[in-house]
Amino acid sequence: MTDPQPFRQALVALGANLVQPEAQVRAAAVELGALPETRLVRLSSLYRTAPIDVGDESQPDYINAVALLQTRLPPSALLAALLATELRFGRRRDYHHAPRTLDLDLLLVDDLRIDSEALTLPHPRMHLRAFVIAPLLEIVPDCQIPGRGTAAAWLPAVASQRIEKLA
Repeated sequence: MTDPQPFRQALVALGANLVQPEAQVRAAAVELGALPETRLVRLSSLYRTAPIDVGDESQPDYINAVALLQTRLPPSALLAALLATELRFGRRRDYHHAPRTLDLDLLLVDDLRIDSEALTLPHPRMHLRAFVIAPLLEIVPDCQIPGRGTAAAWLPAVASQRIEKLA
């Protein structure tokens, strides 16, 4: 009999700006905790943020959060589960940066560094997004981003982005 894989710490960004986005994000967090060999440890507060780099300033604001998970899933399997969850929530990819019912981004898995066609860890733009940094620091104040230093050190870089903590 083989020992099970140890739990890894994974951080996932959740966002939505269509179809009751607050409810979408909360329901998605429940779904994350129900993934195989995974448990939801903590969900940040919800944050309202302006769309960034979308090319369509008429898009509605996003509701964002970050979830801390413990999982035995390998990063590639966790990513596949996140993409499947997006689809179940009605995610469409009509064009790059389209409004969405749910967006799940795998930010970090322990201190792994992966650079493949399918997956890049840490997430390559996480340190440049207030909607990631603020909720991340709320639940993991001492978070280290491999190759980038502390998440807190990136607060000045995102200070001009509009973000409002909701609950």
